[in-house]
Amino acid sequence: MRLSKIVFAIGAASLMGLSGCSSTKDALNIGEASEANPGPCPRAFALYDASRIVEFAGERESFANVGFTGEIDKVRSLCRYYSTRPIDANLILDFSFGRGPAAAQQSVGNYQYFVAVTRKNIGVINKKTFPLQVTFPPGADRVAIRETVDKIVIPRATEGTSGENFEIIVGFEVTPAQREFNVQGKRFRVSAGKN
Repeated sequence: MRLSKIVFAIGAASLMGLSGCSSTKDALNIGEASEANPGPCPRAFALYDASRIVEFAGERESFANVGFTGEIDKVRSLCRYYSTRPIDANLILDFSFGRGPAAAQQSVGNYQYFVAVTRKNIGVINKKTFPLQVTFPPGADRVAIRETVDKIVIPRATEGTSGENFEIIVGFEVTPAQREFNVQGKRFRVSAGKN
C-alpha cells in the first residue's frame, strides 16, 4: 500500500500528516468532536470514462495487441467535519492491472491516476495527478494494488455546509481514444477466462 497526500482548498488549508492508522479518528487526525457531521460525506467514485485503461501496441483493437491494462475496482472514503472545520477525508483505492501479449517482455507498467474534488454538478475545485508504477513479478500477468490518499481537505463556506455539496472523483489519465473506448463499454481484461 502506498500513501499519497493531497490538499484541496479554495482558501488556505494546512496539510497534516498521519501519525498512525489505529482508528478512523486517529487516521483523520480530527480530535474529539462535540457533534456529528452536519450532513453526509462527499460522494467518492471512479469516473466511468476513466475507470479503465487499455494500451494497444497497434491500431487494431485485438487481444494480441493489448499491452498494459488497468481498472479501478473499488473506491472507499471516510470523512469528518464539524463546527466551522473543513471536511477532512481520505480515500482507499483498489486497482487491478494486467500485462497483455504486447507487453510480455516488459515487467513494469507506468500509469497515472487523478483525484479531483468538485462542487456537485458545478465544476472542479481542484485536481491532482499521481504516478503509479506497477512491477509484474516474473511469470505474472496480473497485479492488484491498494493506494491510499491520506489527506483531502475541503473548506466549507459556512458551518452548515454539507459534504453532500461536493464529490471526490478518481480516474486514470486517459487519451481521447482510450476515453472513447471506455465510453463505448469495451474492455480487455487480461484475467478474462482465468481463475
